[in-house]
Amino acid sequence: MTELALAPRACVIGWPVRHSRSPMIHGFWLREHELAGAYERAEVPPEQFADFVASMPGNGFVGGNVTVPHKEAAFRACAIRTPTAELLGAVNTLWIERGQLCGDNTDAAGFLGALDADAPGWDGRLKTAVVLGAGGAARAILYGLKTRGVETIRLANRSRARAEELAAHFGDIVEVVGWDRRGDALSDADILVNTTSLGMKGQPPLDIDLSRLPDHAVVDDIVYVPLDTDLLIRARARGLRVVGGLGMLLHQAAPGFERWFGVRPRVSPALRAFVENDVRSAG
Repeated sequence: MTELALAPRACVIGWPVRHSRSPMIHGFWLREHELAGAYERAEVPPEQFADFVASMPGNGFVGGNVTVPHKEAAFRACAIRTPTAELLGAVNTLWIERGQLCGDNTDAAGFLGALDADAPGWDGRLKTAVVLGAGGAARAILYGLKTRGVETIRLANRSRARAEELAAHFGDIVEVVGWDRRGDALSDADILVNTTSLGMKGQPPLDIDLSRLPDHAVVDDIVYVPLDTDLLIRARARGLRVVGGLGMLLHQAAPGFERWFGVRPRVSPALRAFVENDVRSAG
């Protein structure tokens, strides 16, 4: 066998997946560390997902990332799951171990890693958080905040029933507030996190009055297209510390790369600039 044939292959699995920047990120790290290997896109419709992941070892894949809409299907497909994946009920990182499909969820780690890097010490004063949205990303972020010792999370979502369902998963630490009261919930918040699609390219901006936020609060928007959402621009104008969504994307990728290629990569300024340039050039 040639060295190329033995080189590990990984991929990002989604439907669609053409927009994914994961190949850029992992390709950058492969070049940076001068590693043999490949990272590809795998556009897989939902009805073919189970067969695709079952055939990964035979097709030369050592693992992969999982994106929308497959994260819950990936959870079900795994023979072995990390405790974090078990708690969240979703998997975004796959690898093969002793012939078995294993899964982890690195979204919470990516969220926390971005905050630690871009707003150092943000959790030194963490009593109250406000989280907007109640999808899969919100679930991971609630878990991440809980691991850092937050006392109260106020959760607001356009569908209150969905917010209440998510809150029940985490117990008394989460309080559901009406979407129309989202601005009022900010009065003593130490961090505001937007996990909705509002503010994303092609979507309306997030309508929320930031005047109630304390001066020490951090504003985190997990949207990364555009890099500077209207929410971040307004928060920065108020003098608040802000964290954009690109950092979460970069930091959640690192654990998978280490599993597949054997090196723990760094989220460096050079990597960030490389991906930022691509986002900007895409308009």
